[in-house]
Amino acid sequence: MTYTMEVAGLKRELPICRVTEGLYIGAFVVFGDAELTVACAREMLKLVPQDQYDYLFTAEAKSIPLIHEMARQSGATKYFIARKGAKVYMPDPLCVEDQSITTAGVQRLYLGRDDAALIKGKRILLMDDVISTGGSMAAMEKLVEKAGGIVVGRVAALAEGDAADRTDIRFLEKLPLFNADGSVKEG
Repeated sequence: MTYTMEVAGLKRELPICRVTEGLYIGAFVVFGDAELTVACAREMLKLVPQDQYDYLFTAEAKSIPLIHEMARQSGATKYFIARKGAKVYMPDPLCVEDQSITTAGVQRLYLGRDDAALIKGKRILLMDDVISTGGSMAAMEKLVEKAGGIVVGRVAALAEGDAADRTDIRFLEKLPLFNADGSVKEG
Protein backbone atom coordinates (compact mmCIF):
# COMPACT_ATOMS: atom_id res chain seq x y z
CA MET A 1 0.00 0.00 0.00
CA THR A 2 1.13 3.51 -0.74
CA TYR A 3 -0.11 7.05 -0.25
CA THR A 4 0.26 9.53 -3.11
CA MET A 5 1.53 12.89 -1.93
CA GLU A 6 2.76 16.08 -3.53
CA VAL A 7 5.51 17.94 -1.72
CA ALA A 8 7.68 20.78 -3.05
CA GLY A 9 5.96 20.41 -6.41
CA LEU A 10 6.85 16.72 -6.77
CA LYS A 11 4.52 13.74 -6.56
CA ARG A 12 5.71 10.70 -4.61
CA GLU A 13 4.24 7.35 -3.53
CA LEU A 14 4.90 6.89 0.20
CA PRO A 15 4.85 3.28 1.44
CA ILE A 16 2.40 2.84 4.32
CA CYS A 17 4.26 1.23 7.24
CA ARG A 18 3.06 -0.23 10.54
CA VAL A 19 4.35 1.50 13.68
CA THR A 20 2.01 -0.13 16.22
CA GLU A 21 -1.16 -2.24 16.04
CA GLY A 22 -3.40 0.73 15.30
CA LEU A 23 -0.89 3.20 13.87
CA TYR A 24 0.47 3.28 10.33
CA ILE A 25 2.51 6.05 8.75
CA GLY A 26 3.46 7.12 5.25
CA ALA A 27 7.22 6.64 5.03
CA PHE A 28 8.81 9.83 3.72
CA VAL A 29 12.43 9.02 2.92
CA VAL A 30 14.63 11.43 0.95
CA PHE A 31 17.64 9.07 0.96
CA GLY A 32 18.50 8.36 -2.66
CA ASP A 33 15.97 10.84 -4.07
CA ALA A 34 18.14 13.77 -5.15
CA GLU A 35 15.30 15.54 -6.96
CA LEU A 36 13.08 15.48 -3.86
CA THR A 37 15.94 16.51 -1.57
CA VAL A 38 16.79 19.55 -3.71
CA ALA A 39 13.14 20.60 -4.07
CA CYS A 40 12.31 20.21 -0.36
CA ALA A 41 15.46 22.07 0.71
CA ARG A 42 14.62 24.95 -1.66
CA GLU A 43 11.07 25.25 -0.30
CA MET A 44 12.08 24.79 3.36
CA LEU A 45 14.56 27.66 3.03
CA LYS A 46 11.65 29.90 2.04
CA LEU A 47 9.91 29.21 5.38
CA VAL A 48 12.36 31.28 7.48
CA PRO A 49 14.40 34.22 6.15
CA GLN A 50 18.12 33.49 6.28
CA ASP A 51 18.85 36.67 8.25
CA GLN A 52 16.81 35.28 11.18
CA TYR A 53 19.25 32.46 12.07
CA ASP A 54 22.99 31.81 12.22
CA TYR A 55 23.09 28.02 11.85
CA LEU A 56 20.94 25.06 10.83
CA PHE A 57 20.69 22.12 13.23
CA THR A 58 19.20 18.62 12.89
CA ALA A 59 19.44 15.11 14.32
CA GLU A 60 20.69 12.14 12.36
CA ALA A 61 19.87 10.37 10.18
CA LYS A 62 17.03 10.83 7.66
CA SER A 63 17.27 14.63 7.61
CA ILE A 64 21.01 14.75 6.83
CA PRO A 65 20.58 15.04 3.04
CA LEU A 66 18.06 17.86 3.58
CA ILE A 67 20.23 19.91 5.93
CA HIS A 68 23.21 19.48 3.66
CA GLU A 69 21.23 20.64 0.64
CA MET A 70 19.73 23.54 2.61
CA ALA A 71 23.25 24.63 3.58
CA ARG A 72 24.48 24.27 -0.01
CA GLN A 73 21.61 26.28 -1.46
CA SER A 74 21.84 29.01 1.17
CA GLY A 75 25.62 29.31 1.02
CA ALA A 76 26.07 28.24 4.64
CA THR A 77 29.53 26.88 5.34
CA LYS A 78 28.62 25.11 8.59
CA TYR A 79 25.64 23.20 9.99
CA PHE A 80 25.21 20.90 12.96
CA ILE A 81 24.00 17.33 13.36
CA ALA A 82 23.12 15.82 16.72
CA ARG A 83 24.43 12.26 16.64
CA LYS A 84 22.61 9.21 18.05
CA GLY A 85 25.82 7.92 19.58
CA ALA A 86 28.89 9.52 21.11
CA LYS A 87 31.80 9.41 18.65
CA VAL A 88 35.51 9.28 19.48
CA TYR A 89 36.03 12.60 17.69
CA MET A 90 33.51 14.35 19.98
CA PRO A 91 35.33 15.95 22.91
CA ASP A 92 33.32 15.61 26.15
CA PRO A 93 29.93 15.42 24.37
CA LEU A 94 26.70 16.93 25.63
CA CYS A 95 23.80 14.47 25.74
CA VAL A 96 19.99 14.57 25.95
CA GLU A 97 17.37 11.80 25.74
CA ASP A 98 14.70 11.57 23.05
CA GLN A 99 11.61 9.48 22.32
CA SER A 100 10.77 9.22 18.62
CA ILE A 101 7.80 7.57 16.91
CA THR A 102 10.06 5.74 14.44
CA THR A 103 12.80 4.67 16.87
CA ALA A 104 12.13 1.91 19.41
CA GLY A 105 12.78 2.92 23.01
CA VAL A 106 14.66 5.93 24.28
CA GLN A 107 17.41 7.31 22.11
CA ARG A 108 20.12 9.76 23.04
CA LEU A 109 21.38 12.72 21.05
CA TYR A 110 25.00 13.88 21.36
CA LEU A 111 26.87 17.03 20.41
CA GLY A 112 30.61 17.53 20.87
CA ARG A 113 31.79 20.42 23.04
CA ASP A 114 33.64 21.85 20.03
CA ASP A 115 30.36 22.22 18.13
CA ALA A 116 28.64 23.42 21.31
CA ALA A 117 31.22 26.22 21.57
CA LEU A 118 30.31 27.38 18.04
CA ILE A 119 26.58 27.28 18.85
CA LYS A 120 26.87 29.26 22.10
CA GLY A 121 25.06 32.57 21.79
CA LYS A 122 24.01 31.88 18.19
CA ARG A 123 20.51 31.80 16.66
CA ILE A 124 19.68 28.23 15.65
CA LEU A 125 17.06 27.02 13.18
CA LEU A 126 16.02 23.44 13.94
CA MET A 127 15.01 21.33 10.97
CA ASP A 128 13.76 17.80 10.39
CA ASP A 129 12.30 15.79 7.56
CA VAL A 130 9.08 14.85 9.39
CA ILE A 131 7.70 16.03 12.72
CA SER A 132 5.30 13.59 14.38
CA THR A 133 5.14 13.60 18.15
CA GLY A 134 7.69 16.40 18.44
CA GLY A 135 10.03 14.28 20.58
CA SER A 136 13.05 14.63 18.30
CA MET A 137 12.49 18.37 17.87
CA ALA A 138 12.19 18.81 21.66
CA ALA A 139 15.41 16.86 22.22
CA MET A 140 17.25 18.95 19.63
CA GLU A 141 16.00 22.09 21.34
CA LYS A 142 17.25 20.85 24.73
CA LEU A 143 20.65 20.05 23.21
CA VAL A 144 20.95 23.49 21.59
CA GLU A 145 19.95 25.18 24.86
CA LYS A 146 22.43 23.02 26.78
CA ALA A 147 25.10 24.27 24.36
CA GLY A 148 24.04 27.88 25.01
CA GLY A 149 22.36 28.42 21.64
CA ILE A 150 19.05 30.17 21.03
CA VAL A 151 16.39 28.30 19.06
CA VAL A 152 14.71 30.84 16.78
CA GLY A 153 12.62 28.54 14.62
CA ARG A 154 11.60 25.02 13.64
CA VAL A 155 10.99 23.75 10.11
CA ALA A 156 10.13 20.37 8.60
CA ALA A 157 9.26 19.03 5.20
CA LEU A 158 6.17 17.28 6.58
CA ALA A 159 4.01 17.52 9.70
CA GLU A 160 2.41 14.18 10.51
CA GLY A 161 -0.93 13.73 12.27
CA ASP A 162 -1.55 16.21 15.10
CA ALA A 163 1.81 17.90 14.48
CA ALA A 164 0.12 19.72 11.59
CA ASP A 165 -1.89 21.67 14.21
CA ARG A 166 1.22 23.04 15.93
CA THR A 167 1.86 26.76 15.59
CA ASP A 168 5.54 26.65 16.60
CA ILE A 169 6.76 24.86 13.48
CA ARG A 170 6.64 25.70 9.80
CA PHE A 171 6.30 22.87 7.30
CA LEU A 172 5.67 22.24 3.63
CA GLU A 173 2.81 19.71 3.74
CA LYS A 174 0.57 17.76 6.09
CA LEU A 175 0.97 13.97 6.19
CA PRO A 176 -1.98 12.04 7.62
CA LEU A 177 -1.79 8.93 9.77
CA PHE A 178 -3.28 5.72 8.42
CA ASN A 179 -5.35 2.68 9.39
CA ALA A 180 -4.24 -0.90 8.69
CA ASP A 181 -6.24 -0.96 5.44
CA GLY A 182 -4.40 2.13 4.12
CA SER A 183 -7.29 4.54 4.68
CA VAL A 184 -6.58 7.90 6.28
CA LYS A 185 -7.09 7.84 10.05
CA GLU A 186 -9.72 10.35 11.12
CA GLY A 187 -9.18 12.64 14.13
